Amino acid sequence: MKLSRLELSGFKSFADTVEVVIGDGVTAIIGPNGCGKSNVSDAVRWVLGEHNPRVLRGARMEEVIFQGSSGRRASNVAEVSLFFDNDDRTLDLDFAEVVVTRRVSRSGDSEYLINNAQVTRRDLIATLAGTGLGTDQSVVIEARMVDALLSDRPDDRRALFEEAAGLGLYRDRKRSTERRLEETTADLVQVENLIA
Repeated sequence: MKLSRLELSGFKSFADTVEVVIGDGVTAIIGPNGCGKSNVSDAVRWVLGEHNPRVLRGARMEEVIFQGSSGRRASNVAEVSLFFDNDDRTLDLDFAEVVVTRRVSRSGDSEYLINNAQVTRRDLIATLAGTGLGTDQSVVIEARMVDALLSDRPDDRRALFEEAAGLGLYRDRKRSTERRLEETTADLVQVENLIA
């Protein structure tokens, strides 16, 4: 599986539709300050299910929609699509190309799509599980992550290696199971009280 292309429209500084073609061997996006490098990395994180606006360098999720400028009106919708070559069927979908899209409007409507079929965020994350993609994966390496890797603190390095190994999926499943066990225990206590 390989990311072949990225399309952004109305996302942060990208008012118009922009297509970024990812050729073989391209592994970095470079450019001067203020040209949108961080917005491209935010777009990738966002379309893969990131829902914490602080991770996307904002206070509210609506801030991912182009806010307008002196010469341009604000956009009403932000949309980002990732195009994956899935010939090897890394994604368990019967498509040679898989398009993952996320769209949000100013009214707050938000949707995820896989090959133009609407899915929930949970479905998207389940589809991406085990592929090395997802909000808890080091899909986008930023300068601050390199600093953490080179840090003297073993906890910082360990967290990055665990992320790269895909342990976040299992950590989330463990937390979810523990939460359900706590709820079941509380329900049992209530049943015992009613019986008594």
